[in-house]
Amino acid sequence: MFFTLLAFAVALGVLVTFHELGHYWVARRCGVRVLKFSVGFGKVLAQRVDRHGTQWALSAIPLGGYVKMQDDPQPGASAEQAAESFNRKSLAQRSAIVLAGPLANLLLAAVLYTALNLAGTQEPAAILAPPPAGTAAAQAGFQAGDRITSVNGQAVQSWGEARWQLLDVLTSGGRAQVGVDAATGMPRERVLQAEAGAIESDAADPMADAGLRLATPTPIINGVNAGEPGERAGLRAGDTVIAVGGLDKPSAGAMVSEIQKHAGQSLAITVLRDGAPLTLTVTPAAHTQDDGSVIGRIGVMLGADFPMVQVRYGLLDSIGRGLSRTADTVWFSLKMMGRMVVGDVSLRNISGPVTIADYAGQTARIGLAAYIGFLALISVSIGVLNLLPIPMLDGGHLLYYALEAIRGRPIPDSWLENGQRIGLGLLAALMSLAFFNDFTRLFS
Repeated sequence: MFFTLLAFAVALGVLVTFHELGHYWVARRCGVRVLKFSVGFGKVLAQRVDRHGTQWALSAIPLGGYVKMQDDPQPGASAEQAAESFNRKSLAQRSAIVLAGPLANLLLAAVLYTALNLAGTQEPAAILAPPPAGTAAAQAGFQAGDRITSVNGQAVQSWGEARWQLLDVLTSGGRAQVGVDAATGMPRERVLQAEAGAIESDAADPMADAGLRLATPTPIINGVNAGEPGERAGLRAGDTVIAVGGLDKPSAGAMVSEIQKHAGQSLAITVLRDGAPLTLTVTPAAHTQDDGSVIGRIGVMLGADFPMVQVRYGLLDSIGRGLSRTADTVWFSLKMMGRMVVGDVSLRNISGPVTIADYAGQTARIGLAAYIGFLALISVSIGVLNLLPIPMLDGGHLLYYALEAIRGRPIPDSWLENGQRIGLGLLAALMSLAFFNDFTRLFS
């Protein structure tokens, strides 16, 4: 729990602080006096005042930060001091200051995606299992052993890249040209046709629904318990299992099931050791379950050997892919919001801080690359959310400025007050729904 909360606090602190840095940087460029920049909220733990008079503070609650600007001139201020007020700036300058926060989040996401592409990550190769009959993949002619190499002309190296390129088509409907290297080694092109459907929060994986699944990994012996049937038969850590009884190239689950069926009976297991096949005979020991049934066990620890690839790009390719991944994520988010409005996407998909904290902890435990990918995704989400034309958000202020540009003068205070009430109500309803979905997932 502590690790999850720490990962969540770091994520939120970094992303919100970067958002506020965007506002701060452009405000300073426009000559606005910034009174305070706080990292965190609550009691101030440390602070300093720079030569511009800005108080930089580190506060006790590390859940974001804020920038406080001089909105209006102080009584008795000189003309030069009055010019440093936010509300005295031109419409273009005020708009730029407000827009800078969301854009900073989008820029951060692009930088993080670029860094991942530069550093490189280990990912499963996009080698497919046989598609179930009747699925979109089966109808498109996909076969066991097909390795996806491109989607709509975009080269892909891994399962993660293939999944991202296909996600829009599989959720919104349409067709995709998928290049594959067949199991025979020959390049082929498959045309995947998907129909749009309602998206529920508890729906199955869209890739699996389409019949696209990773090929079953080969079982590997990770460890052998002393004195157990596996050790007595000669099995060793590092052996790759290629046959069990009558099963050729079994999955780990199929191997376990076959062993359980042969309690007290001889069973042939063929493994690859030092590149050569070796057949051993093992007699699984009988174990009685709580329900009285008897199963066989051989006392080994199994792992799975997914074919992995190193996904890494040069500097220019990494920058291009970082920018395009950010733009694609923004567009996908907007499309999902639009489909949510018309009812094609369930409102149960809206997540709140509890779910986000859970994902922060999960990705941090997986590794740094997964956590950075999570930060990039949430940074895009913060940027897109803040650009929505809802009063109290940055997008709401931009809406006010657009109306001001059309009218040729500032909008009335009554409009601002009513807009604040509407915005507060919308945000309260959205947060209530997000918390409700979070706790529904937590306790269901």
